[in-house]
Amino acid sequence: MAALFRGCWNFYKRSNKHVELTLVSCRSMASKTPVGFIGLGNMGTPMARNLLKHGYPVIATDVFPESCKEFQDSGAQILDCPAEVADKADRIITMLPSSPNVIEVYTGPNGILKKVKKGTLLIDSSTIDPAVSKEMAVAAEKMGAVFMDAPVSGGVGAASLAKLTFMVGGVEEEFNAAQELLTCMGANVVYCGQVGSGQFNILFCNNFVLSDLCPLIYLYLLIRLGLDPKLLAKILNMSSGRCWSSDKYNPVPGVMEGVPSANNYQGGFGTKLMAKDLGFAQNTATSTRTPIPLGSLAHQIYRTMCAHGYSNKDFSSVFQFLREEEVQ
Repeated sequence: MAALFRGCWNFYKRSNKHVELTLVSCRSMASKTPVGFIGLGNMGTPMARNLLKHGYPVIATDVFPESCKEFQDSGAQILDCPAEVADKADRIITMLPSSPNVIEVYTGPNGILKKVKKGTLLIDSSTIDPAVSKEMAVAAEKMGAVFMDAPVSGGVGAASLAKLTFMVGGVEEEFNAAQELLTCMGANVVYCGQVGSGQFNILFCNNFVLSDLCPLIYLYLLIRLGLDPKLLAKILNMSSGRCWSSDKYNPVPGVMEGVPSANNYQGGFGTKLMAKDLGFAQNTATSTRTPIPLGSLAHQIYRTMCAHGYSNKDFSSVFQFLREEEVQ
């Protein structure tokens, strides 16, 4: 009888273990349900690829067919419009160039909110006007969905290496669900507060980055005096003058590999996008009566660059712009 009891008990344990493993497997499979991704530009494509690398099926769309074809070759499913993506996925990430693009993708005739399902998590990683993020959150809530803003810092290189920093704004109870996806694409995911707070943080981070304009201008001056750019970069990076633009993103051609300045300022973060972000920061400073003189000057410089044909070049092309202004 004891032997029979032990046999029954061992069978029960084996069966119970099998059930536990099955439940764990089901939970893992549930977390790998399709993720929608809208916006396959310089940033969006590597971000979406990193989701694929982590085992998430991706359903995507973009206004440019060539971007869709390239991403389809990576293993994604491509649909015709954002509404179709919303019909197939209950977690959707958007990465778009501007506020009007975000409004169109979410609320347009073929927008996400036309077919969004209740309970869908919407994560917008575009850098846009914080007021627009709040408007989209209200519109999503009316449809029973949850909207969070999660703009990024780090540029195309960081997007490719999944080393972006996400600054997330929205309902705190939904942060863990967003974090699950964002950690596939970034090294840091920071909860900042209510919807729109992510945008405020990223806009002013870009202003801090542009404090690097000061050492860049001095770098330009020293090169004009005949000093070797590589030697200058080495000295800067060993001294108190070390900064992001000298250490990670040198704007002088021939000094550093793997950055836009080594590729005629192609790729990277476009000048027109930097001008847009600085404009948002300037508007916020104006509405709060906060003086940001260096930010205002940087905004003026990048707007001037856009007017001189630099819109689609990486923002570090400010170095080339200064050199051409010298020639003229």
